[in-house]
Amino acid sequence: MEMEALKFVGMGLCALGMLGAAIGVGLVFGGATQAIARNPGAGDRVFKTAILGAALAEFMGLLSFVLTFLM
Repeated sequence: MEMEALKFVGMGLCALGMLGAAIGVGLVFGGATQAIARNPGAGDRVFKTAILGAALAEFMGLLSFVLTFLM
């Protein structure tokens, strides 16, 4: 295989990181929804933590996106 072809394979593999971020955000908000449904009194605390978790997961997805284009 030529180096140019391997670059495209590497870019495709880096793009899979965005799939992981999407799954992570879905799990974060799914868990937050269940936690709020079980204990509505803790909704404010759970929501703040869920937003932080989603932001970190999205950061990893954006990092993967930038790394893909840097290749």
